[in-house]
Amino acid sequence: MTTIDPDTTEIAARRARRFTRINKADAWFQVLGLSWMTPILKAAAGDNPRAQASEIWRLLGVPLLAVALFLLAWGTLAPKVQTSLGAVPGPAQVWEQVINLHADAVREGEKEIAFYERQDARNAEHIANGEPDRVRERVYTGQPTYYDQIWTSIKTVFFGFLIASVVAIPLGIMAGLSPTANAALNPLIQIFKPVSPLAWLPIVTMVVSAVYVTNDGLFSKSFLVSAITVTLCSLWPTLINTALGVASIDKDLVNVSKVLKMNTYTKITKLVLPSALPLIFTGLRLSLGVGWMVLIAAEMLAQNPGLGKFVWDEFQNGSSQSLARIMVAVLTIGIIGFMLDRIMYALQSMFTFSAQR
Repeated sequence: MTTIDPDTTEIAARRARRFTRINKADAWFQVLGLSWMTPILKAAAGDNPRAQASEIWRLLGVPLLAVALFLLAWGTLAPKVQTSLGAVPGPAQVWEQVINLHADAVREGEKEIAFYERQDARNAEHIANGEPDRVRERVYTGQPTYYDQIWTSIKTVFFGFLIASVVAIPLGIMAGLSPTANAALNPLIQIFKPVSPLAWLPIVTMVVSAVYVTNDGLFSKSFLVSAITVTLCSLWPTLINTALGVASIDKDLVNVSKVLKMNTYTKITKLVLPSALPLIFTGLRLSLGVGWMVLIAAEMLAQNPGLGKFVWDEFQNGSSQSLARIMVAVLTIGIIGFMLDRIMYALQSMFTFSAQR
């Protein structure tokens, strides 16, 4: 008669629970672009190290090798290309400007802190001398740092994207549910969808200048111009995908809603939205990507604060460091665009039943 060792059984159970947790985490690693973490964790847990090593090489080693080859080719070929601003900077020169931009931001932050400390000390002295009428509260107006430009662009694109979503999702639901509404909206979509942000920008600028006449409002005019331009160019993917998702709902479900005599609100919230969410989120991801590209172009042309203006200012500056700083901005724009897409993909995984868990 075979005796089962309780310790062996407990070890096997712990190992099974560990692999279960790893498999659950794998869905989120896929969402966040960290799929290479799964074979590392499995190898550490003792699951066929040779097979996991092959997966680690495919998911992590090959991409790192490709990046290394790209950097090698960039560093080798860049000095051979001469421009009006000098040779194209290689990775080392670009990294040097990353450090310089960070150092500039730190120095600007120290200046801002010193400004407010002097102001607080001066106001405290006026109060102590019985001169409260001489107290002044001024806002620091120093040069915006590179990090300020990044934050400005992120705020602007999300504001424009939210407005586009609020407009596009209801219209898409309407177009998907009603053939008449779809027939009415389709010509407008086909006409305005291909319009470049550079064509919208002068119109938006004039309209905002005419309507938004206050100088102390919640938003600056430059912010609104960029955000509305993003809205006008980014709402179409969400509108089209929402309409497609709603129109593709299983007809049996539609018939069930008629049998149950659902009102319009219940039909939309309980049937339409849950069924159409995967395609709606696909449209939102596309819209956010479009909005990010549109924003940079709008900031460059209109000279509105943000990464686009930073690129244009460096181009106009024409110093020996300008080209390297422009390349820093290009890489920053690409990395932020990737992160925005991952954020939307994570939200899609959280709210849609079709995504992996």
